[in-house]
Amino acid sequence: MNTLSVTLGSVPEVRTFADIASHYSCEIDVLSGRYVVDAKSILGLFSLELAHPVTVEFHGSEEQFAAFAKEVQPFVTKA
Repeated sequence: MNTLSVTLGSVPEVRTFADIASHYSCEIDVLSGRYVVDAKSILGLFSLELAHPVTVEFHGSEEQFAAFAKEVQPFVTKA
């Protein structure tokens, strides 16, 4: 499992992020506090507190994660 932190500050960003996640067959979870939702679910993403960065857990291969991380780079929060 690989993780990264992302910020989704607008409706178009949430839609774009969910669309990118839906192209991957593996599980991708988004965590905010004690809540975990499917990254492919727009409704699930909107149920989270998105005013702060959220954690993404990617449950796929290293190659898949590298491709995913490259696609979502505009949303990645610098640590």
